[in-house]
Amino acid sequence: MVEPADHPVTGAQCRAARALVEWPRDHVAGQARIPVAALADFEAGTGALDDEALRRLRQVLESGGAVFIAENGGGGIGVRLRFSSGDVRVLNKWEGEGGQVGDDDV
Repeated sequence: MVEPADHPVTGAQCRAARALVEWPRDHVAGQARIPVAALADFEAGTGALDDEALRRLRQVLESGGAVFIAENGGGGIGVRLRFSSGDVRVLNKWEGEGGQVGDDDV
């Protein structure tokens, strides 16, 4: 069972999701507009984030392919990838490729 989007992510899920999408803490913190130290404390279980920060954090991790899994009859909460690990590597390589937009009228 996928976790409903209004359910906050836990610190353990965040650590696991970052590992799965292969993003360093500073990248996730920057994208979610959370101080790196606050994210580290949250992941370690020694700090808390407000609801808005948790929403942004979840949104960032989901954009990288993380899928949060709700408690499912004793199976416990978790996280998995929406993409294969190979897909994640390709997506990470494309990130920031951007460049100047041009005409594609071939």
